[in-house]
Amino acid sequence: MQLFVAATIAISACLPGALSLDVSGSTKFQSSSKRGLIYISSSEHPSDSQIWVEAGSDLTWYYNYGSTPTDAYSNRSQANFKFIPMLWGSSNSSSFASGVKSLIQDQGRNITHVLTFNEPDGSTPTGGSDIDPATAASIWIDDVEPLSELGVKLGAPAVTGSNSGMTWWSEFFGNCSLLKTNCTPDFIPIHWYGDFAGLASHIGQVVEAYPNTSIWVTEYALQDASLSDSQSFFQTSAEYFDRIDYIERYSYFGSFRSSVSNIGPNAAMLTQDGKLTDIGSWYLGGAATGNVPSSSNSSDSSSSSDSSSILWGGRRHSVKAVTAATALAVFVFAF
Repeated sequence: MQLFVAATIAISACLPGALSLDVSGSTKFQSSSKRGLIYISSSEHPSDSQIWVEAGSDLTWYYNYGSTPTDAYSNRSQANFKFIPMLWGSSNSSSFASGVKSLIQDQGRNITHVLTFNEPDGSTPTGGSDIDPATAASIWIDDVEPLSELGVKLGAPAVTGSNSGMTWWSEFFGNCSLLKTNCTPDFIPIHWYGDFAGLASHIGQVVEAYPNTSIWVTEYALQDASLSDSQSFFQTSAEYFDRIDYIERYSYFGSFRSSVSNIGPNAAMLTQDGKLTDIGSWYLGGAATGNVPSSSNSSDSSSSSDSSSILWGGRRHSVKAVTAATALAVFVFAF
């Protein structure tokens, strides 16, 4: 394993807007086939689901925290908009493998990857599946590992970005070894809700701990930040993800209206009126829209906020605070 300290990137990451891209006016944001959708349903605004798959969208895949495809995309082939099933927790574990096999063998869907255990080190009130490592290891061996025989690539449990996540992973793989199984994932999902310096440092820590494994960033955003900081974070992180080969895919947490966002309105990809924000348009590969998100409800809706639309994931996770000095000291990549 070759290691090097990326001091230049760490320094620039800690400077406001240092890696921001010029995407003002009609200039389109860089295109990327790595981008996917975290599908968040909205009972009040079901038509919002189609925004992400309109002509010209960069998004090539999606997941919905569940094991069955979303009805809103039933007219989309697996080749055009790839569905990635997730084993969210322990309650449906016994039927997960058979369900995925049915998608492949009975419905003809080319399921190539699966995600497992949403934030098992997190509590249920914060969006975590709250599963102890020993139980998760047993479920993985019985209900996840067999899917590899069908050629399905397996995602490691998607822990939080806190120190407890790294500890949970270590105990999970340790329990797999005790059960005489390696529990070898094909890729490792990462969740992060902090600044870019912390995100880059965390990815470096994960790659150092688990070398030669691909990375998927399946939840990320800068929560409760100003609009300019949120936009700068998005631009910088997207540019970073797109040029790092071992980061195979990424999905931004923000596919909802700003009025129901639980990570601050400025992180949302839709305004309170359901229009694409700059971040939303950039994520789809488009140009800035100038639409400013707000925490207030849409002017054309008298109903209450659809808080159920953000039931899973993206809660207020504990993230590691990384200063410029810390980033310089620990920001390490593994190749």
